[in-house]
Amino acid sequence: MKVQKQIQLPFSKAWQISIKSIKIRLARSMITAAGIVLGIAFYSSVRTAGLFPTTGTDAEAIAAAHRQQWLAIMALLVCFVGIMNSMLMSVTERFKEIGTMKCLGALDSFVVKLFFIEATLMGVLASFAGWFLGWFIIAIIHLFGDGMKAFGGAFWAGTLSQMIQSMAIGTIITLVAAIPPAFRAAKMHPAVALRSEI
Repeated sequence: MKVQKQIQLPFSKAWQISIKSIKIRLARSMITAAGIVLGIAFYSSVRTAGLFPTTGTDAEAIAAAHRQQWLAIMALLVCFVGIMNSMLMSVTERFKEIGTMKCLGALDSFVVKLFFIEATLMGVLASFAGWFLGWFIIAIIHLFGDGMKAFGGAFWAGTLSQMIQSMAIGTIITLVAAIPPAFRAAKMHPAVALRSEI
């Protein structure tokens, strides 16, 4: 018997399935997004605080900045672990769905694409929200403490580059955290997936 060629579904179909999956599992998606928002918000607040003139001696300011940057890195690592855990739980919840798709001829690459689209969407949106939250809180604190004179041209130029950097870091962290769950889902045998009980 001749085996039929598998059909690769278009990107638009993967996009539709990913959006539908996020809507169905909105609570889990919001928990994952909250981890990204909080991690990036802390990172953004540290970077935004660096855009304002510092008080005190240079040595004290440098030491404080290093401590804050170290805490921001640790927050991003915790964020990374939380995202990976949430994505692994998402794979576990979707064993039967993944098994059904694979039985119907979905390629491993299509399953990986679904998880990467979901991760990218969450990463971009949550990173922007996190950047804005961190930036806004620090900007309000300095507005009430120093007035409008603290918001010079250097602040606004730094804000744009910091926004791009925060969004890039958040999206990359989310995508890297999605790699193990996505490949676990793709390598799953359809029969095993369909037999699984959650």
